[in-house]
Amino acid sequence: MVIYHIKELIDAKSAKEGRKISMAEVAEAAGLQKAAISKMAKNNNYSTTTRTLDALCTYFDCKIEDLITYQHQSL
Repeated sequence: MVIYHIKELIDAKSAKEGRKISMAEVAEAAGLQKAAISKMAKNNNYSTTTRTLDALCTYFDCKIEDLITYQHQSL
């Protein structure tokens, strides 16, 4: 399963900038839909595009492995 680290990245950016950053602000700044950011933050099997991942990496100034990780699920 792919795990998105949207909440953690928002918290880190908020702390660094000394202000509260909302998912709506992230979505607008990255040129994405707020619903997509919300679904990714909930980690409920949301599928996305490389364009979205690229936009988020650019916004957060992070590497892809900071944004997503893969967690193996036992069958």
